[in-house]
Order: sequence, then structure tokens, then C-alpha cells
Amino acid sequence: MSNLLNNRVNATATAAQVTAVKAAFQTILTNLPFLVGLTADERKSLNTVDVSNKAFTEDAINAAVNNTTLVPSYLSVANMQNDLTLFVQLDEISGLANQLCERIEDTKMLAGSEAYGVALALYKSFGSAADAGVLGADSIVDQLKKRFATSGGNAVTSPPVLPAVS
Repeated sequence: MSNLLNNRVNATATAAQVTAVKAAFQTILTNLPFLVGLTADERKSLNTVDVSNKAFTEDAINAAVNNTTLVPSYLSVANMQNDLTLFVQLDEISGLANQLCERIEDTKMLAGSEAYGVALALYKSFGSAADAGVLGADSIVDQLKKRFATSGGNAVTSPPVLPAVS
């Protein structure tokens, strides 16, 4: 739960940092030009590799390499080996990318939550000011309360309850 007095993330990225990160992503795409995009149907239809399937695939490769006369000419063991090697390489890279994405998403979530929590506190404060007759506060409350209007008409719902400040 958010604590208005504990701002865990208080940072912004410079334009140069954002540019450098975007360039780093472009570098990754440049270095992995064979990456593909699949449709949802393609994802559903493909065989997936887990630990046991990977071991089976490795065993099949070993059997094919050691028994070349039994391998049909229409099957390419070299392509199979390349595919498995790429799978292993991308498995390592995707693990690192997933860790990075998780940290990016967590930081984004926390920063957004902190900003929204303060916005709710401000809304409540502006409401108190309007109730006390402070000039200009009514127009601020009117502008901000639109966020809590329901789509069914002019009814206004209450904003979420603010957490207690401790």
C-alpha cells in the first residue's frame, strides 16, 4: 500500500538516457535479425519445448549424428542442431530480458501508484478547500471530479479511499 510520505521512486530519466536505452534495444534487434513475430494461432499450434522435450530433442540429435544411414534425406540434422542451439541461446537471453522487463514494469507501477496516490490526496485537499469556501477551489474540484463520473450519466462516484498516512 502506498505511503504518501515515503516516495520510493523519485527519479526521471534524462532525454539522453531514454535515447541510449532505445538505441540499446535497436542494437539488440540489429544483432538478432532473425527474430520473428507469431500470430496467436501460430503460438497455439506450435510444439513447445520444456525440460523433457529438450532432453528428447538432444537425444534424437545424438542418435541421428551417430546413425546417419538411418536419417531420411528430407530431414536436416544440421538445421535441427542450429534450432536447438538458438533455442538455448534465446532461453538465456529471454531470462535476462524477463528480469529487466519485470523491474521496468515494477518501477513503472510504483511510480504511477505514487503519483496517483498524491493526486488523490490533492483531490481530497482541494475538496476540503472548496468546502471551506476557498476561492478557486470549486473549479479545481469540478475539473478533477470528472475522472470519477460514471459513463451512465452525471452521477459521480467517490474516489478510492486514501490510505492512512503513517
